[in-house]
Amino acid sequence: MQIERFEAIVIGAGMAGATAAAHLSATRRVALLEAEESAGYHTTGRSAALWEPNWGNPDVRALTRASRAFLDSPPPGFGTVPLVRPRGALHLAPAEQVPALERALAECPDFRPLTPEAARALVPALRPGYAAAAALEPDVLDIDVAALHQGFLGQLRRAGGVLALRRRAGRVWREAGLWRAETATGEVFAAPVLVNAAGAWGDAVARAAGLRPLGLRPLRRTALIVDPAPWAVAEWPLLGDVGASWYARAEAGGRLMLSPADETACDPCDAAPEEMDIAIAVDRAAQALDIAVRRVEHAWAGLRSFLPDRSLAIGPAEEAGFFHMIGQGGYGIQTAPAQGALLAALVNGTDPGPLSAILPLVDPRRCHEVTA
Repeated sequence: MQIERFEAIVIGAGMAGATAAAHLSATRRVALLEAEESAGYHTTGRSAALWEPNWGNPDVRALTRASRAFLDSPPPGFGTVPLVRPRGALHLAPAEQVPALERALAECPDFRPLTPEAARALVPALRPGYAAAAALEPDVLDIDVAALHQGFLGQLRRAGGVLALRRRAGRVWREAGLWRAETATGEVFAAPVLVNAAGAWGDAVARAAGLRPLGLRPLRRTALIVDPAPWAVAEWPLLGDVGASWYARAEAGGRLMLSPADETACDPCDAAPEEMDIAIAVDRAAQALDIAVRRVEHAWAGLRSFLPDRSLAIGPAEEAGFFHMIGQGGYGIQTAPAQGALLAALVNGTDPGPLSAILPLVDPRRCHEVTA
């Protein structure tokens, strides 16, 4: 049996695993294990990410805001392109959703109320009469997901870490003070620290290690690309209804991405879109936008995995040296820099600074109390 010894093992090379490995590699030699032929093949590679500071539970919002400085000014050598650019978000309220918009305006001081006419000035394709009210969230950013992901992987490599592709972790156990992960190739990776960053497969990794699962629920989300002609959409904000039943976002090449904002429970898998969800996305967008969708140019689906309370799990499990970093839901990209820093602080026993305030909210062991 060939044993590869490291100071930390991270399972899963999506955005969560990449940021965990990058931050840990500042003080440890890290092996990042990935089951697929490429890093970020599943959810990370299918994400149309935004930085939205008013989205999610309090822990998500704190991690999002704590990530802003890194996204604006990454460390030297991290990459060659900007990680973020301004986008903004336009929140639309049909008549029945006006009370929800009013609550959002009360809770989010940076939301700016707009008249329906002002909303149409931003998005001329908006059908008259669709929105009874609207609000603009100006401080929303596009994130270059690929550049952020590759930047973290680059940090890992420069620090002497190893990205081990096609290394699905099967058997996981602790022996003589070291966590060991046996891969499909027969190799065994060993280290005193193991981080479970396996996304939708997070509970499967926990079970493989003999630990209690956290109650992770993978939910499928569908997206598709259409031609919005004759409209020029490049400068449109992200837009959707307050009730989160659809959204649209400008894409490269003058195209428009649509989503029905679906959350369909499913097992961990290589998610694929279903025709019904594609049709729902087109129909809901057509109710709001004067766009005739003649064909869908491309469609895909990804898995957004949530814990029961929709907060993240970042921290130690019940067994020494085992750490979870799962349950990112739809927030994993925008919170990645702060997530990695927090995970590394917990592993190394250092002060996480202001993020100490959210530790009870992201402690993985809280999930056992909920499900007990």
